[in-house]
Amino acid sequence: MAARSGGGGGAGGDQKAGLLYGIGAYGMWGLVPLYWPLLQPAGAVEILAHRMAWSLVAVAVALLVVRRWAWIPDLVRQPRKLGLIAVAAAVITVNWGVYIWSVNAGHVVEASLGYFINPLVTIAMGVVLLKERLRRAQWAAVGIAFAAVLVLAVGYGRPPWISLVLAFSFATYGLVKKKVNLGGLESLGAETAIQFLPAVAYLLWLGSRGEAAFGTAGVGHMALLASTGLVTAVPLVCFGAAAIRVPLSTLGLLQYLAPVFQFLLGVLYFREAMPPERWAGFALVWLALTILTWDALRTAHRTRARAARLAAEAAARTQSPSGTSVPTAAERPSATPEPEAPRV
Repeated sequence: MAARSGGGGGAGGDQKAGLLYGIGAYGMWGLVPLYWPLLQPAGAVEILAHRMAWSLVAVAVALLVVRRWAWIPDLVRQPRKLGLIAVAAAVITVNWGVYIWSVNAGHVVEASLGYFINPLVTIAMGVVLLKERLRRAQWAAVGIAFAAVLVLAVGYGRPPWISLVLAFSFATYGLVKKKVNLGGLESLGAETAIQFLPAVAYLLWLGSRGEAAFGTAGVGHMALLASTGLVTAVPLVCFGAAAIRVPLSTLGLLQYLAPVFQFLLGVLYFREAMPPERWAGFALVWLALTILTWDALRTAHRTRARAARLAAEAAARTQSPSGTSVPTAAERPSATPEPEAPRV
């Protein structure tokens, strides 16, 4: 993705701004494990319901500010797209719920593993569901990741189900969103509109039973629960701003900031245990990601070099050695065919 040229600072300044937006987005996602414990004594499901409800409020305000409403009538007239958005809403609900529960239950490291292996799961799903063909380096990375899951299963005494649910749910979410083809803010608005009524119904039911934490732990706690919408929307807005300013390869590297921060928080702040077999499993995952990133960067470099070479060849073919333009087909003898432009 080419960087967009900006106002006063030009393309360079726009890319720097995009880099800061990207670091901000992934940095916030990486530090969010510090936030969820502040919402206790609310349980994971109550926190999830508040996040679903307040996210719609935050996104609606953002859409109001940027005046982006034209997509709604068009979406309503497309039942297939609405169905895909409903699937996306269901899948991200699972992802959010498991993540909130895992952090507050003391499984931050295992949760971070889910986002480390997410790119590898996405590649595996592309092979199985979309019949995509992998390069040798990608096959090696997927194989090493599978070995890592086996090692971690032995270390945990069970499959790392938290990591697998997070990785597969987020990979599925990404696949569905690709098919929906809506902007990030618009897509989140549609998804949270679907989540809103079930979330509010659950919160009202919880309140009727006298089991809701909202309103029982002070005004500050109420404000924290209400701010779950901002915690959801603000990083997404920053990510959107980064996506239009920096190359896709840069975003691909930045995505690892979030699980790195989560992992460090789990080990250094929450003091979660890291026995040798767990380190071995994570080392294999990191090796797989290193191979995957190296292959992606190498492929991107080759693609750019090939495009530049073909463009240069095309430009050379349109000019004669003297620098004048080659005659058109009408100006040349009819027996001489016009050369076909190279196809990229």
